[in-house]
Amino acid sequence: MVNGIINVYKEKGYTSFDVVAKMRGIFHQKKIGHTGTLDPDAEGVLPVCLGKATKVCDLLTDKDKVYRTVLLLGQETDTQDISGQVLKKCDVNVTEEQVRDVIGQFKGPQKQIPPMYSALKVNGKKLYELAREGKTIERKARDIEVFDIKIERIELPEVEMTVHCSKGTYIRTICNDIGEKLGCFGCMKSLLRTRVAGFDIKDAMKLSKIQEKADAGDHSMVISVDSVFDDLVRVNAAKEADKLVRNGNKLPVSFTDMRNEKPNHDVRYRLYTHDGIFIGVYSYIEDTSEFKPIKIFME
Repeated sequence: MVNGIINVYKEKGYTSFDVVAKMRGIFHQKKIGHTGTLDPDAEGVLPVCLGKATKVCDLLTDKDKVYRTVLLLGQETDTQDISGQVLKKCDVNVTEEQVRDVIGQFKGPQKQIPPMYSALKVNGKKLYELAREGKTIERKARDIEVFDIKIERIELPEVEMTVHCSKGTYIRTICNDIGEKLGCFGCMKSLLRTRVAGFDIKDAMKLSKIQEKADAGDHSMVISVDSVFDDLVRVNAAKEADKLVRNGNKLPVSFTDMRNEKPNHDVRYRLYTHDGIFIGVYSYIEDTSEFKPIKIFME
């Protein structure tokens, strides 16, 4: 079984589930998962986890993301993107200065109402399933944050932007809401995800290339699980602690290479065996001077 993460470039026309299905065929294994849904019309970075790396899927889904998007002013659609049915149209009589002013207002923490055409579930049913039945239900606004929103190009009625945002942010909805605030409607024309956590689009690989490499027995595109935690302090367990860590027990500081230091209970650590095998992510319990496992990746 292959264990690790591959930075996949999801192309237009594929769902995120399609990508996982293709990867299962390429690597001949079932234990594969993706780290955050991209709409079929969207493209870009989709980290895919294989084997024991599937345990990290939820952690990557929670990470912030960066998108390049094109906002089309002058029309509103039921899906909030250009693929939907046009509901309203109007002339775009706004200035570049007005566009810049309104877009700037979308930076920072805010509430966002998820679109009906989304995979969110209400009472066990996905919103887009209800939308296809012609139903619209009330959705609760969710807390999101736009860390940065940068205008790359204005050629009205189009505006190209780079958006750095928190998990759960719908770029389609931002485009819709900007158009609404400008008074001329708006929808998303295109979407490219350029970064998820440490996974960048310049390193992303299309499925055809992954297939080619896998067929040749080349797994160099598979990134190790612990690379996701490079920002955490590394701790090595002593040789005599092997049994403890393999059984998922707490680990006394005296059995690590930090025995002469005082760890911080407010941070997380990545632990390895004495011979460099990645164990998992741990927190520190100050009262008992022990490391407690949060997530174990070692098998």
